[in-house]
Amino acid sequence: MEKADSKKQAYAALTSEALLYTTQYFHGLGFCQLMPVMLSPITDPLGPDPGSSVIKRGEIEYLGQTLALTQSMILHKQLLVHYGMEKFFIISPNVRLEHPKRRESGKHLFEFSQVDFEIRNGKMQDVFSLMEGFLSGMVSHAKSHCASELKLLGRKLPDIKTPFPVHTTHQLADLYGADWETAASLAMGQPFWAVCHAREFYDKEDPSSPGHYLNYDLIYPEGFGEALSGAEREHEYSHIVRKIERHALDKGRYAAYLDMAKGNLTPSAGGGFGVERLVRYLAGAPHIGDVQMFRRVPGEEVVV
Repeated sequence: MEKADSKKQAYAALTSEALLYTTQYFHGLGFCQLMPVMLSPITDPLGPDPGSSVIKRGEIEYLGQTLALTQSMILHKQLLVHYGMEKFFIISPNVRLEHPKRRESGKHLFEFSQVDFEIRNGKMQDVFSLMEGFLSGMVSHAKSHCASELKLLGRKLPDIKTPFPVHTTHQLADLYGADWETAASLAMGQPFWAVCHAREFYDKEDPSSPGHYLNYDLIYPEGFGEALSGAEREHEYSHIVRKIERHALDKGRYAAYLDMAKGNLTPSAGGGFGVERLVRYLAGAPHIGDVQMFRRVPGEEVVV
């Protein structure tokens, strides 16, 4: 029990330092920190992303209105940009009711915190530069401020080299198969970008190359898998509606969002990275549930 408790304390110390470094890093670059939204008539549909395994949307009825628990703040981030926000970040609780089989992945939770950020008129390269600076600095910070915890956990963090390699999902599928993420992550010694994913309606389709997308995932090496998901955003109303209809999504669920988008939204780019996934990578933890003080793993009974 003493050994288990000391590991928990080490994970807690790494989480604390990760949150401290994150807020200092984004504030230092002029980002405004905003509060999260937990209940709303709209939330990220997480589809038709073939990588999603959410089996149910968390909802409550309140005063005759159906409100969804936040799955991610992407739609609200687009609206915040539309309201005039230039660049901002939010440490946002997310609830994604994943299929129990996700327990086996070692990287999925049904309740977690995500650092969401958005840049008005941003492009992919802006996000690449932002996150490469963040992750390389985060690793250096953890090594210097959590040396004793990393030693206790037996973790030797590799130095991070920038810029990160960029691969298309088509290249990765050719090399590692359709389910390329884990194999590619194990094969790489450094974080890398995977670009051009066919997924949610708000990810911008490349106007110069239909069927290709201006979106990206950041992948941790050593088998830890996806760190961040993001994109340049669809902002033209006609494109948004066309893609919602193409994916057979219920437009009624996005009425408030679509009303705002009618005059077109403002172009932006951003992303979100999981706090617990970051800590798992820093700590080298076998399972993401290990780094939580109160486990929220799909397929496991919630004890407290």
